[in-house]
Amino acid sequence: MDIVFERRGDGPPLVLLHGIGHRWQAWRPVMDRLAREREVIAVDLPGFGASPPLPDGTPYTVDTVLSVMAELFEEFGLRRPHIAGNSLGGLFSLEAADRGLVSSATVLSPAGFFTAPELRWASTVLRASRLAARTPEPLIDLLARSPKRRRALFGMIYGHPDRLEAAELLADARALRDCAGFEPTLRAGRRVRFAGACADVPVTVAWGTRDRLLLPIQALRAQQRLPNARFVWLPDCGHVPMGDDPDLVAKVLLEGSSTPLLEPVRPDGPRGLSAEAALDAGQATA
Repeated sequence: MDIVFERRGDGPPLVLLHGIGHRWQAWRPVMDRLAREREVIAVDLPGFGASPPLPDGTPYTVDTVLSVMAELFEEFGLRRPHIAGNSLGGLFSLEAADRGLVSSATVLSPAGFFTAPELRWASTVLRASRLAARTPEPLIDLLARSPKRRRALFGMIYGHPDRLEAAELLADARALRDCAGFEPTLRAGRRVRFAGACADVPVTVAWGTRDRLLLPIQALRAQQRLPNARFVWLPDCGHVPMGDDPDLVAKVLLEGSSTPLLEPVRPDGPRGLSAEAALDAGQATA
């Protein structure tokens, strides 16, 4: 696939995956900080940002997305990079770690640890946010120029939307409104829970104390599931914490990706499949 990405910096490779409805620019507040010590590759997931949707008939499942990521790693010459993800991207990052595709995983409020009622809450908030994003852009732009109204519009996603530029928030709303992958991803995730162990791969889990989308109680379940992981609270940060406290988030990401790169478990992609074969397998199970 023709995946859109932003690549900068030098050092051990660190791949960044955004959450549902977002885009690689979610990482912009921390990109330059990370790029001083890492080769950073921020990706628009299939059907989000500027990346095209998956081919017709291809399910938006974990297996499918990881096959696309394996193909991207191969294209970039990344044997087993570090990875970090927020929300949906955090779930993908944990799955990549569990399958031996990466050398470490640092996840910020990852999906996959919710109960059924908590998932319904998150889905309702996300759909309401997408509906609000259909408000005429001039009106959103006008509202976003007021810090108080900015908090009302975007406060369910960001802890401090007033710390982000109004133009960035408007672009985020546009990306949420237009992304082709939103509904199929939300539908595919109804029964998805992370059940892996991430054996032999260092994992850091960080959670914003003001996360109103994936409530902080889910961090306790993640800790039970991954007792060997490093856990970090992000004080006063929301669900997308990169703009809430860029210095702290960059520090967590750098520390989480500070371990040596590991040798590939298999040179031919996840679960012993090439990226193309894994994608075909995903299509066959749709």
